[in-house]
Amino acid sequence: MTRDQHSTEASIISALSSLTQHQLSHLTHTISAHFHHHLRRLSALLSSPILFSQTLRHLHSLSLPQKSLLLSRHLLFCLRHLTAPFTTFLPPPPPLYSLRLQEYDSVLILLLLCDLHQNDPKALQAPHSHWRTLLSTHMLTTMLNISSIWVSSGAVLLKYVAMVARCFNFATQAGSDQCIEVAASRAVVVSLTSVEVKPAKGKGEESCVICREEMSEGRDVCELPCQHLFHWMCILKWLRKRNTCPCCRFCLPSDDVYSEIRRLWGVVVEKAGGSVEEYSLSPFTC
Repeated sequence: MTRDQHSTEASIISALSSLTQHQLSHLTHTISAHFHHHLRRLSALLSSPILFSQTLRHLHSLSLPQKSLLLSRHLLFCLRHLTAPFTTFLPPPPPLYSLRLQEYDSVLILLLLCDLHQNDPKALQAPHSHWRTLLSTHMLTTMLNISSIWVSSGAVLLKYVAMVARCFNFATQAGSDQCIEVAASRAVVVSLTSVEVKPAKGKGEESCVICREEMSEGRDVCELPCQHLFHWMCILKWLRKRNTCPCCRFCLPSDDVYSEIRRLWGVVVEKAGGSVEEYSLSPFTC
């Protein structure tokens, strides 16, 4: 395990330690179901020479940036599970979270290839025709070594965390130059709520910080998840360019893969008791 992967795992585990027993139990159950689906699909791939050959052929057709993007999108799906208990704002996932079956199969094989390479760097020097057998043997050996995974939900959680850390390391390398300002996800913008402006106690009428004009009592305005209010026309124009609240910099989901990873990783770092500045060595830190 690399130093970066160990540090990433430690951050995730530290964040998870802040959960209540009920939250941790629910998260573990969700992850366990996903992890066993992962294993069943991988078993199907390895037991079918034709399906494995098609998946490997597709994987070989992808460039390194395309492979990194696939892993990054899979990472988003995993980080969404891990960060769900930490936030009350969990909108419908943007389309970038979804992987087609062929893409999902490619991710599973790629992760297993990386795992095999880490354990035996010379294994993949064998002809491609031997890879299915090598991967099958490696998978069976891994399952035997952690046989308690079938009865211990904690083992499943730790295995899941290790997989997320590995994907994260790939994603940080691919997204190191992706620190850019992005628009909020369209799906998230559509889901924003409209509220009526209430009279402010002991104050004048509240103002929209974007246009500096007052928000009249009884008028419908947009409320962001951080509870700041804005004129609809003002905030919609703002969110077409930025995915942050103009008042507090609360970060909304976006349709950019690497920005989403930064956003969700920020949640993990915060719950781990750190700050983004403390993780300045990470390529994702802006």
